[in-house]
Amino acid sequence: MKLVKIAAVYSIIVGVSIIGIWAMLYLNNEIPELNITPIAITMHLAAEILTALLLIVGGIGLLLKRWWGYQIYLFSMGMLVYTLIQSPGYYAEKGNLAFVIMFAVILIISLSFLMLSFMKKEHFAALGDKYGN
Repeated sequence: MKLVKIAAVYSIIVGVSIIGIWAMLYLNNEIPELNITPIAITMHLAAEILTALLLIVGGIGLLLKRWWGYQIYLFSMGMLVYTLIQSPGYYAEKGNLAFVIMFAVILIISLSFLMLSFMKKEHFAALGDKYGN
């Protein structure tokens, strides 16, 4: 069960961090793409905020030992892996190696959690069936 709690906390922390980073960037007027490519960045933001919200919901579901928590957790982690592969390109083009490395580290951690979630499925099975038993 410890794995489930750690996975849940990780999911929630990453979700809250994504929302926090974008809020900080927005409030500090540091998203120039809002003026340059408003449709593209709005769609990107929607995808990232949805990823963050599902990470939080999935993590909470795991902590509450709900059957749907594992399903949402897996789905949101898949979304996270996609964004961690796609997003570093923006920073790589700007020459910001620190952010590229940060994304790579988070990607490795996230992939590790995903692999453990499949390999140690029995830890998550204790969450009950689809009827919440």
